[in-house]
Amino acid sequence: MTALETAANQTQAANDPIEIIAFYLGEQQFCVRTTSIREIRGWAKSTPLPHASPEVMGMMNLRGAVIPVINTGRKLGHGWSEPTERSAIVVAELGGAVFGLMVDRVSDILTIDQSLVQPVPEMTSGFDKSYVEGIIAHQGDMICFLNLGRMFPEPSRSDFFD
Repeated sequence: MTALETAANQTQAANDPIEIIAFYLGEQQFCVRTTSIREIRGWAKSTPLPHASPEVMGMMNLRGAVIPVINTGRKLGHGWSEPTERSAIVVAELGGAVFGLMVDRVSDILTIDQSLVQPVPEMTSGFDKSYVEGIIAHQGDMICFLNLGRMFPEPSRSDFFD
């Protein structure tokens, strides 16, 4: 493959559409790729577990399988989010581990060009961008694009998925 063909393939990949699910935590909008999302459920109370990780709200029964429910706000360092009637559980799967992410509300499922994902700006202190894949400017809003694989890497998943 020539350098010109390689550059053309990279340009095409940057314009390939990606599907995301957008949701709110407080007033801030976030999104993740739909490829790791199994379903979206309305809020249902979870059963707390003693000595669980601080972000684990508890466990829920998903059609006979018991899965952990994560307080997404807490996981992202925003503090504990209290569920409301508008809250939802976004059921995700990573490497065979199934878990629920409690979000304040789901806003949209979008198909966007990958070229719309902007890099996270460099900041001097107090900001850990390891969970963030990029920022998407969409209809006057800024959507923080999260990377679930970085939020829940293989070794840490065993803390609450086994």
